[in-house]
Parts: sequence; structure tokens; C-alpha cells
Amino acid sequence: MIVSRVHAANARPIGFSRANPKVESMLPDTPSVSQLFQVISQAAAPAFLLGALAAFIAVLISRLNRIIDRSIYLNQISDQDQARCRLKADLPRPARRATMINRAIFWSIMGSISISVVIVVGFVSAFLHIQHERGVAILFIVAVVAFIVSLVDFAREVRIALSEFDHYG
Repeated sequence: MIVSRVHAANARPIGFSRANPKVESMLPDTPSVSQLFQVISQAAAPAFLLGALAAFIAVLISRLNRIIDRSIYLNQISDQDQARCRLKADLPRPARRATMINRAIFWSIMGSISISVVIVVGFVSAFLHIQHERGVAILFIVAVVAFIVSLVDFAREVRIALSEFDHYG
């Protein structure tokens, strides 16, 4: 039976036997509840950014699907169809748009990976009692910069999409 009193010297319950002190000394103490609460509260902002990036990736994939549908439509126009044959001249634009959306998706995923690593590093560093502020700050900056690059590619694609040629059948 384990007694609920704690011995002050080693902060372990009295009556708790140590099987192998060498192995146990290599493992850090588990983080306290207050440390875990602090890490969870610090992970909230990156988690919201991760959710925003996931929603943004969904929008980008939806736009990419529309671009692909438009390219398929243009490629299916017969050369004998005089009324719509002129539309085939627009085929290079969907290819440029798809390239920009692909880049935007890539950078959004890189930002998502960076944010995910920020969250993991926060919990691992709390468990191992390691200072992590600089590493987390750098990863967060990388994530935000990747998101900005993604937004720039998205804005460029939208600008091309709104040009004069996309407004016809």
C-alpha cells in the first residue's frame, strides 16, 4: 500500500520503490499541471492559425478544381465549332492560374507544418524542461511568412481570374 504523504527530499510518495535509479535519473520529472495549462494556453493561438490555414487550403483546392474544370471544358471544344473555337486561345491562362494556386497550396501546407511543429515543440519542451522560446518564435515566423507568400500567390491568381477573358461562356 502506497502512503499518500510525500517525502520532501525526492518529491515522491513514501513507500514508492525505485526499481532502477539510473534509468529514472535520466528521465525528467513530468510537468506539473500548471506547466501543462501554460503550454495549452500558449498552443491556443497556433491552433487557431492552423485552423485558418486548413480553411484557406480548402478554398485554394476548390479554386484549383474550378481551374481544372475550365481547362477540361476548353480542351473539349471541337476545332469545327466556329462559335466557341476562339475560347481555346485562353488555354495558357488556366495553366498559369493552376501554377499559382499550386504554389499557394504548397506555402500554406508549409505554414501548417511549421505551426504543427510549434505546438509539438511546446509540449515536448514542457515535458523535458527545455527552453524553447527562440525555436518556437522562429517556427512561428516561418509559418506566418509562408502564409503571406501563399496569400500573395492567391491574390495574383485572383487578379488573373478577374481579367476580361474569364467573363464569357
